[in-house]
Amino acid sequence: MILLIPAVFFCFIALVNVFFWPSVRRRETYAPVSILIPARNEEANLPECLTAAITSDALEIIVYNDHSTDATARIVSTYAKRDPRVRLLDPSELPLGWAGKTFACHCLSLAAKGDYLLFLDADVRITSDAPSRIAAEAAARNVSLLSCWPGFEMRSFWERALMPLLNFVVFSIYPSPLSFFLPHASLGLAHGACILARRDVYQRLGGHVLVRNEMFEDTRLAQVWRQLGERSLCLDGADLVTVRMYQNFSEIWRGFQKNFYPAFRHKRNYWTFLTLHFTVFLLPFLLLPFDLDFWPAAAAILAIRLVLALRFRHPVWSVLLQPFTEALLIALGLISFWRVVKGHGVTWKGRAYRTI
Repeated sequence: MILLIPAVFFCFIALVNVFFWPSVRRRETYAPVSILIPARNEEANLPECLTAAITSDALEIIVYNDHSTDATARIVSTYAKRDPRVRLLDPSELPLGWAGKTFACHCLSLAAKGDYLLFLDADVRITSDAPSRIAAEAAARNVSLLSCWPGFEMRSFWERALMPLLNFVVFSIYPSPLSFFLPHASLGLAHGACILARRDVYQRLGGHVLVRNEMFEDTRLAQVWRQLGERSLCLDGADLVTVRMYQNFSEIWRGFQKNFYPAFRHKRNYWTFLTLHFTVFLLPFLLLPFDLDFWPAAAAILAIRLVLALRFRHPVWSVLLQPFTEALLIALGLISFWRVVKGHGVTWKGRAYRTI
């Protein structure tokens, strides 16, 4: 019974998120939006990203070539010949104390002309009306930072098996409806694949300067935004934005690992999170073979996975992998912690970050 109570509680949170988390509405309003894309060795992703972007009503599309050693610059130049809105921004030397992506976003913001800045990852594909709809939604809700949680494109077995874990981690414990009514910084949430900011507010607050050394810069930016008295929201944007974040087990492992421990501001929060996931989301399955009384708690956890799978259109069979994926999550968390505290830091896209 002691494990059933929290399992049912988090099942309730997941159901609230499933039924009451809004998406971006359809509006006819136009606003000048600058699409800003940081790109470091993104030759595999940029063609689809830019093909989708140039069909949109964006004012401009600027790509920051973050010291790429592949064909990134050439690809952007090719698209610039097809559409005058596309522009390649040459890189500057990465300053000390900055993460690569945050500095790229900062440089892009300085070059932008639109009233709204729409930061997209290079592996994102948007619909033609996405920029204007997202900007109109931000204006209608009177928020100066609006992130759209994307739909995940999953092709390989490991993507279908493990990527649903991201939505489970977030939407089993994050009470999204409260973020619409309470200004507390802890309710700030964003997905780095798609973040829109009002340019005047972004410049006044400092934008990515506020999170310049963060690896987990997206949600942290939303939290700092709220701390400084501005409104931020994260909406369901799956019908506007899709992303294929990782393509195989190795990329998923490295991608999740780099963000895990750095996502927490304090060690106690990290250990609380890990303890919660072990005791509530994994332990009932470990005890079930020895005591069938734990089946209601295990069933409640599987119910969370099922409603989220249906909501986000994940493979239903991935629900049955909950014990395996939860054990993997805990292992990732421990390894991420070990690497950071032992001075190994985080390595991503060829750069090593030792101070998080």
